[in-house]
Amino acid sequence: MIYSTATVPVNPEGEIPLTRAQVWEGLVLKARDARLFLPPNLCTRCEVVEESKTHIVREATIAGDDLREIIAFEPDKKVTFFQATGPREGVIVNELFEDEVGALQLRFYCYTGLRGKEPNGPEEQAEQAQFDSDKGYKAALLSALKRTRELLAETKL
Repeated sequence: MIYSTATVPVNPEGEIPLTRAQVWEGLVLKARDARLFLPPNLCTRCEVVEESKTHIVREATIAGDDLREIIAFEPDKKVTFFQATGPREGVIVNELFEDEVGALQLRFYCYTGLRGKEPNGPEEQAEQAQFDSDKGYKAALLSALKRTRELLAETKL
């Protein structure tokens, strides 16, 4: 199994401050259409196929892999991605919280495995290393906040 976590401050010095509501709106938008937040051509399809007050189901093609995710929302707090189909099984979470001094933080954590692969085998070890690297989920969090700021500046958020 793969476990990874990363936390970044939402409003580091020098950045345009974001409110919890703005970050939340960005997280919901990212869940609804990953194409707006991922590098060009990484996500070639992303559509919501089912929707309720508490969750959506989306089908997407990301990095050439077709996947189906059930995405649950805890308003203003947490977005949880359950991997229903695709190369991974498990859960990925994006969580907003205040640290001990009241500064807004964005945390990612996941507990996943690779379908059809040996647990803790070479493929999972490689994915674990990627998730924990400087180009892993910490970079994805920073990129999501940057894109949220851009959408806000473009009045699209």
